[in-house]
Amino acid sequence: MGKKIFHFDLDGTLLNDEKMLTDKTRQALEVFVDKGNHFVINTGRAIDSAKKVYEDCRMNFKGSFLVGFNGCQIYDVDKDELVYRETMELSLVKEVFKVALRHGIHCHTFTDDTIISPDNGECMQYYKKVIKTPLIVTDDIYSQLTVNPSKCIAIELHDHDKMENFRKEVASLAPDKLKVMYSNDYYLEIFPQNAGKGAAVKKLCQMLEVDIKDSYAAGDQQNDIDMIQTAGCGIAMLNAVDALKQAADRITKKDNNNDGLYDEILQACQIENI
Repeated sequence: MGKKIFHFDLDGTLLNDEKMLTDKTRQALEVFVDKGNHFVINTGRAIDSAKKVYEDCRMNFKGSFLVGFNGCQIYDVDKDELVYRETMELSLVKEVFKVALRHGIHCHTFTDDTIISPDNGECMQYYKKVIKTPLIVTDDIYSQLTVNPSKCIAIELHDHDKMENFRKEVASLAPDKLKVMYSNDYYLEIFPQNAGKGAAVKKLCQMLEVDIKDSYAAGDQQNDIDMIQTAGCGIAMLNAVDALKQAADRITKKDNNNDGLYDEILQACQIENI
């Protein structure tokens, strides 16, 4: 058998609702990587946030990669370096924030290791419950950007219609340059058109010389759709949104709180149990 590569979304997929990796699923992953395969976290989070989860959950798997910002950045864990980056044009970032202000929608962006936000209100506090990345609050977010950012995220906790109106306007700004998609009911992800979780699947297959048919991907939300459609085997969690289930090759028998990926990981290893 040739090398295989398995991409995992974090929240609602690899992690349970307590944001933990269970011992049972970790054991399956250890078997997977011990066979010379590659483990990948493929998330909308920043790389530093994905790295913290990787470390806190004691993953420590040889040959691991972290994909952040919905495919905009790829980090090689063994080499401890960023090996790929896509960014947004600064002029478009400015336009996104202007539209957000006009619609009354919270929006923030990122450096490689910091959240840059014009406010620290309810939406940011909600976001920071899970994402522990350091925060800088400033009226001049552009003064904090040493390189163009890879992603913006908009958050609206109460009025989805307001968010939808915002989404439509942002999507019309530069459809050839921006992707705009929900990652859950409250979060709208805005990032370069040629990025995406699926693009990262292709990029890593090329970098690691893995046949695309030997790639696997698992997720639960709309921003995982292109990832599971691109991979040789796309897996939707039992707890996934309907749109993702419809796009998947198969659906797990159990949800993320009950080791739903355990059997899928072992099946990728072509074994039935440990």
